[in-house]
Amino acid sequence: MGHLNILTRAEIEGLGPPLPEELADVDVPESFLHDLALKHIASMPAPTTDAVAERLHLPQSLTEELLRHLYRERLIEIRAQRTFGASLYAMLDRGWEQVGRLRMQCGYEGPAPVSLDDYTHMMRLQAVPFRAASMETVRTAFRDLVLPESLLQTLGCVINSRSSLFLTGVAGSGKTAISERMNTALLGFIWIPYAIEIDGQVIRIFDPHRHRRVPERTSVVEHDQRWVEIERPLVIVGGELTLEDTDLAWSEVARFYEAPCHLKSNGGTLVIDDLGRQRVKPTDLLNRWIMPLERRTDFLTLHSGKKIEVPFEQLVVFSTNLEEKDLVDEAFLRRMGYRARVEPPSAEAYVEIFRRAAAQQGIALEQESLDYVLRKYASEKRQMKSCEPRDLLNRVMDICLFEGTQLSLTPELLDFAWRNYFGAAHTFGSSISETMAEAHGVSLQV
Repeated sequence: MGHLNILTRAEIEGLGPPLPEELADVDVPESFLHDLALKHIASMPAPTTDAVAERLHLPQSLTEELLRHLYRERLIEIRAQRTFGASLYAMLDRGWEQVGRLRMQCGYEGPAPVSLDDYTHMMRLQAVPFRAASMETVRTAFRDLVLPESLLQTLGCVINSRSSLFLTGVAGSGKTAISERMNTALLGFIWIPYAIEIDGQVIRIFDPHRHRRVPERTSVVEHDQRWVEIERPLVIVGGELTLEDTDLAWSEVARFYEAPCHLKSNGGTLVIDDLGRQRVKPTDLLNRWIMPLERRTDFLTLHSGKKIEVPFEQLVVFSTNLEEKDLVDEAFLRRMGYRARVEPPSAEAYVEIFRRAAAQQGIALEQESLDYVLRKYASEKRQMKSCEPRDLLNRVMDICLFEGTQLSLTPELLDFAWRNYFGAAHTFGSSISETMAEAHGVSLQV
């Protein structure tokens, strides 16, 4: 392990990973760094020491060591000797031949990676939030949702234990919204590397689509630029997930590995949405992760057949609208951690959700409009769902925008939104104005 094994959690929180002072501190084979530097030089029009250092995310002094080695090996030449950090280099024929061979083995040309040992150490160090979540923290995280106190308490326990959660409920009950907000209760930021090196191969970790960077700190102490400070990641996967997606993804074109979803969510939250809708049996998917959930360690396989041990340090939410008994047996569920069911809202909760949704959209809401909607639910014996106030209001806004009319919750607009949303019988050959007129028994003639 490199120079990170002596760090404490407080030091990481305050300063970040320290700058490597020697090549040995990088904890990656020097031969790999030489090869990576050569690939960078080959892709640059005017490679200087500081430009290569910026590409490698390494200090100039260490980059200079790497370039001097390549020079001694007659892979590159010095075109111009300038001030420190500004020497200009160029590829030699022998260097071009070497780059061709290197790119066939590993095509990675990003920032210098870190070692698997350093990555594991940092993930273990940062896995538990610096401060535990309280009921106040949980209420803040879910402040825009209307949830019963008992469910908030369960969610708080899941967040602090970082255990798994099996979340069930009918479609539209708010499971996805709850899953997304759980991550905001995991306080603080974490440091992750751009990539990991193993046996000359690279696993890319940082994903700009999954990870949100924290603005650079202004500090007199420089940190190791191979690490990125991010918000605790939230990774959501749904029906597209396959068993193959839970292992390393090797690209024959790029010739390096992409980390699977649970490696990218380390330190944060992984949500398996719509469990049971994937193209793989839910029992197979759950069996794949049951041991990592218990041991907080997973094993991934390189295309050479070698297995590597990686940290499994995230909160995992399995969300489904299917019945538990249709997915797994009771013995299996006991190993899953916490279980919670999101029930349809009561009439009082539905009204509060409707009020909040209207306020968020800037729509004036009168009690008469609410009573009208509630009577429609009662007359059709329709079960209320938490997503429906937002969806109905969105349809009212769509109608008003299309018709160029003032935004208001009249019975006519609510009727039209209701029919469009719930799919009641409706003549789509008629215009919106004609449909509203029909609701009042008015005949429109040209």
